[in-house]
Amino acid sequence: MTTLSDIGVSAAINISSALLFFVAFAILRLQPWNDRVYFPKWYLKGLRTDPVQGRAFVSKFINLDWRAYLGFLNWIPEAIRMPEPELIDHAGLDSVVYLRIYLIGLKIFVPIAFLAWTILVPVNWTSTGLEGGDIRNITSSDIDKLSVSNVQSRSERFWGHIVMAYAFTFWTCYVLLKEYGKAASMRLSFLAAEKRRPDQFTVLVRNIPSDPDESVSELVEHFFLVNHPDHYLTHQVVYDANKLSKLVKKKKKLKNWLVYYQNKLERTSKRPQIKTGFLGLWGKKVDAIDHHINEIEKLSKEIVVEREKVTNDPNSIMPAAFVSFKTRWGAAVCAQTQQTRDPTLWLTEWAPEPRDVYWRNLPIPYVSHTVRRLIIAVAFFFLTFFFMIPIAFVQTLASIEGIQKAAPWLKPLVTIPFIKSFIQGFLPGIVLKLFLIFLPTILMIMSKFEGFESISSLERRSASRHYLFNFVNIFLGNILTGTAFQQLSSFIHQPANQYPVTIGTAIPLKASFFITYIMVDGWASIAAEVLMLKPLIFYHLKNFFLVKTERDREEAMYPGSIGFNSGEPRIQLYFLLGLVYAAVTPAVLPFIIVFFGLAYVVFRHQIINVYNQEYESGAAFWPDVHFRIIFALIVSQIVLMGLLTTKKAASSTPFLIVLPILTIWFHRYCKGRFESAFVKFPLQEAMMKDTLERAIEPNLNLKGYLQNAYVHPIFKDSMDDDTDDEEILSIDFETESAIVRTKRQSRKNTPLPSRNKASSLSLSDGIQSHLEP
Repeated sequence: MTTLSDIGVSAAINISSALLFFVAFAILRLQPWNDRVYFPKWYLKGLRTDPVQGRAFVSKFINLDWRAYLGFLNWIPEAIRMPEPELIDHAGLDSVVYLRIYLIGLKIFVPIAFLAWTILVPVNWTSTGLEGGDIRNITSSDIDKLSVSNVQSRSERFWGHIVMAYAFTFWTCYVLLKEYGKAASMRLSFLAAEKRRPDQFTVLVRNIPSDPDESVSELVEHFFLVNHPDHYLTHQVVYDANKLSKLVKKKKKLKNWLVYYQNKLERTSKRPQIKTGFLGLWGKKVDAIDHHINEIEKLSKEIVVEREKVTNDPNSIMPAAFVSFKTRWGAAVCAQTQQTRDPTLWLTEWAPEPRDVYWRNLPIPYVSHTVRRLIIAVAFFFLTFFFMIPIAFVQTLASIEGIQKAAPWLKPLVTIPFIKSFIQGFLPGIVLKLFLIFLPTILMIMSKFEGFESISSLERRSASRHYLFNFVNIFLGNILTGTAFQQLSSFIHQPANQYPVTIGTAIPLKASFFITYIMVDGWASIAAEVLMLKPLIFYHLKNFFLVKTERDREEAMYPGSIGFNSGEPRIQLYFLLGLVYAAVTPAVLPFIIVFFGLAYVVFRHQIINVYNQEYESGAAFWPDVHFRIIFALIVSQIVLMGLLTTKKAASSTPFLIVLPILTIWFHRYCKGRFESAFVKFPLQEAMMKDTLERAIEPNLNLKGYLQNAYVHPIFKDSMDDDTDDEEILSIDFETESAIVRTKRQSRKNTPLPSRNKASSLSLSDGIQSHLEP
């Protein structure tokens, strides 16, 4: 049984840990040699200089200015001070809209908490349902007296919970409506004001049909010159360069080791030796520097051979291409329309920006995507539902009774009040957190196997699965498995018709566990996020052993992106817990509000100073965020209906049936009203940008800008110092030839029938075939 004192001990531990982390961060960020760890974004932008340069030896490591320590909390107002438009210019729209998720949490739960604690907590606290009646056998704690479990069956007080459920639903929907409209407006304004980017003119074409008369490149050019004669500009076919990519990565790894050994030679003046066997544990001992130079030379020759093979072998060219157009309007028409009468061929979609392309998945044949997604769906099902077994087992051990049963010799220790409070209020959350450490990596691997072509789509799919996993295992799993084990004695001594009452009442009794989980997963994780202990250690290790040039130092301090695939599902879990327990156990709400407040300040600081977003999707993830909050709202309504049913509130429960219906209708309204702004680009906006650009830059060499934008980066890396001396010609938009050249002679003289008769026949071929006798 978890008491208020247990939760107080857990809260004290978490608050102390968080304060310790914040103080450590405030001190570490002031030290000159840590400057690149806590402010890497400004270095990458070239707006900050290294404070270590030009200082005395001690001052390079320790900030000796005592006045700097007086304002060690100045980072908080500095993080909040930057206005939103400036933040968009600095970090991008994705980062800013991601921050708004935390703001939504505060906007929703602060008023809800005020109402719940003003109205529902007195109603629950002054009831006596847990002191007797049909639920006297339920194990309860002090905190459960603040929940709906303490209200007697058939009580008229349940009308207060129903009225509050309506109020919570309407307020949540109102906030979501305003934020959806705000996000859509921000996205359209961002796209309208955004500078020229290759993805604004480019479409990704998949499932290009094979043709015996033309290569993939010739077929793409032919098809778009025929069907988009006024707008087609250029294209880049997709190569299967995965083997070349592995060779280039291996070469980079060898170069890093070479730099390490060269640095070691400079420090020790003694040439390092290594063994050529497995992991350097055995084998012939050779000079490390000469060995790596020879290996790099061999690998360079292999890379040249493989690059020639990829570019010249027709089998290495995949049925996909990036097609660029002369105008944004032309690209929008192509990306948002069906190209042929066969809806499975010449599939077009907006190309991700070059930074967002996940090149490894582009060679995957389109037809295999369905099979891959079926395999991953089955694998995810087993991962999700079989994961409940270890959770149930460990959660059983992470209790006083479980520990005493598994290790009786620890009984004197676990009976100490402080240790007992720690085990009951802190240990279950830590155990669950440890089980979930590797989950984001596993889900990202599964998403990559499915074949998504962009990093943003990989992260969105991984986030969706992560949320579903959290819903089943953290929310449902801990409610059901915890109830089954903790209330086993009650089940044995009760008749079967009392089981629904016991289960329904036990749902709010898990509030203490989720409070602990919020503190462990939320509060402590946010404090660890701002401390950045892992990046701090890794940077100094790399800086000492591997860094030789300024470019090496930039790679060592590169912070990565914010991690949407792991961060957003955690936020959504707190939305779920807050909405479910708002009318059931309002004591959960203050802990969630603290999390959202801390997270907003910390991640605003991190986005300003640390994280460098890998791509820019224009907040394309917002419809998923909206849907998951709506889903949490519907779950909260269903849970409350179930609870009131077990409380035999037959006269009042039917009034809750309307809420899920209204919520679903609201979601459909928002979907129809706003979602198109996140999946389509208005032709009016495209034409306005094109017209403005032509007026400002009438002589723009657009083909030169787009020609190499979607060349596989591996080709660029593998060429090293090779330069492309191909002459880039400007495009004359007015004098483009209307005649489409093709290698196909005519249908009458073609030796083999084309597999793409309908879509690959050129205009001139069709005219000629009708004129020939």
